Formats: sequence, structure tokens, C-alpha cells
Amino acid sequence: MSISWADSYVGQLRALAGDRTLMFVGARAVVRDNAARVLLIQRSDNGQWALPAGAMELGESIADCAVREVREETGLRALRVCAFALYTGPDFTSTNMYGHTYQVFTTAFRVEEWDGELARMTDETTDAGFFHPEELPTPLSGSVIETLADLDVFEQTNRLILK
Repeated sequence: MSISWADSYVGQLRALAGDRTLMFVGARAVVRDNAARVLLIQRSDNGQWALPAGAMELGESIADCAVREVREETGLRALRVCAFALYTGPDFTSTNMYGHTYQVFTTAFRVEEWDGELARMTDETTDAGFFHPEELPTPLSGSVIETLADLDVFEQTNRLILK
């Protein structure tokens, strides 16, 4: 069961901090099917197609965060995940559509095993589907292309990507 943004750790912190730049710790997940298509969700807040992702809550690990976000945004159960990239530097500071500025510390995970039925609509999404990497839908979140390219490098080198 998902909690409201206002009740989330980041929502509560934002209420206390006002307009200050906050650190945002989160996870994103790459889920692929047997045809090597990538699962993308269409976000209900901005309409962009993105990888399942979100903020870590107090009391959970970053891997648990990735598993939870996949479940909340797609209905699928991520059974096994592998971290392949960390996005942490000042280049990952941005202001969202609500005027909130965050420096994001995101861990990207490859979902190595999953099951369940895909939910195309959830509380956080308006659509979801598997897409060939050469035929991604638009508008596309800026993080998708970089994350998929970093996963390719990781799979060739078996070395964690640090940015």
C-alpha cells in the first residue's frame, strides 16, 4: 500500500525545510521481459514515460525501495535486484514542477527476476508497457536513456557505474 506524498519522509521533510535544497535518496529499476523490452511507466504527475522509481522511506533499504516502487507503479513483484549505477553528484540537482529543489542520490537496479501481472494504471501512473529500447515512447524522462546506456556499460564491464 502506498502512502501519500505529504505523509512520506520527503514530503514531511519538505514541509519542515521550506524552499531549501534537500537531498533526495531514491531508487529506479530496469525491468526487462524475455524479448529484452524495457518496462516504462507513464507518470500521472507530468505525463512523462519513465522507469519505475521513487524515494526511499525511513526504515527500508535502497533495494527494498526499488522493489516497493516496482510493485506500487506496475503491480509486478521484483524478486531479485542488482545495483548497477549510483547517480550522486551536483549534476543531479534539479527543481521539479512544484518548485522544489533536490540533489538526488539515486541507485539504479536491474530487476533480475520478477513475476506478476502488469497493472497499466495505478495511483501514480496512467499507463505502463514494455518497449524495445530503439522504440521508446514520448515524452520520455531524461533519466531513461542515460540509465539504459549505463546498464549496457555495466553488463559489458561488470563494474558499478558511479556518477
